This record gives sequence, structure tokens and C-alpha cells, in this order.
Amino acid sequence: MRKARAEADPGLIILDTHVWIWIMEGAKNELTSTTISLIEDAGDRSALVVSAISVWEVAMLETKGRLTLSRSAHEWVSAALTAKGLRLADLTPEITLESSRLPGELHGDPADRIIVATARVLGATLITCDERILTFGMRGHVRVRSGRSRG
Repeated sequence: MRKARAEADPGLIILDTHVWIWIMEGAKNELTSTTISLIEDAGDRSALVVSAISVWEVAMLETKGRLTLSRSAHEWVSAALTAKGLRLADLTPEITLESSRLPGELHGDPADRIIVATARVLGATLITCDERILTFGMRGHVRVRSGRSRG
């Protein structure tokens, strides 16, 4: 797997948007206990990351009526970004360029491509339940971990 940066940090955990939503909305039953422990541990180490594109994705899903949050999108994002040990990964030129040059086959969803590129640039492990991203990871293109039982 090519790293876009010289030093990878496999202890760094990046959450796919749906995992971030589930954690923040208390829908932990969607994830394995092992995954929840991994996320909590990363939070304790201040090694938990969410991509800036996930903020956009949450807002778009809520605007389109595909997601109902426990509060307004503005309030939800403000609260969700203050979770213990969580930091926001900026959308940098390096990440945007990486998202347009991913190896192998992924799919065209820009948010997913940016999240995957963020994980690659940071050398982080991406927690997701998205089968297409998990398959992409199994091909060695990004470090992934399933949030569900096959983890």
C-alpha cells in the first residue's frame, strides 16, 4: 500500500461517516463491541479522526431527508466535533489530489473517495461497514477494519 506521507500512524483511527453518526447518535448496536472498544481507546489516546467531508455528508443526508438527527445539523455537528479525543481532518490539497488518484477500483462517490484518501494520507485505519471500501482495503489499497462482525 502506498503511503502519501512518510510516516504512517496505524494507531490513528478514522471513522467513516455512518460510523461517526452511529457513535454520536448512540446506535452502538450497529457496531461490534470490539469496534466500540477500539474507537473508545482511540478517543482516550486523542487518535480519533473524522474527515471534513463527513460534516458535509451529514448535512447533505439531513437536508435530503435521508438522515434524521437528534437535533439540528448545526447543533449536531458542533456537539459531535467535541467528542473525546476526536479531531477533524482538514480537506487538504494532498488529500483531494490523492482522492483523484486512488489505485485499483473503488467507486465514484466523492465523499467516500475523500475519506479513503484521508486514511491513506494520514496512514490511519478506516473503520467502515461499506462493503466496497472494505473490499478496496482487502486489496491492500487502504488500511480498513469492518465495524461489524467480520472485523
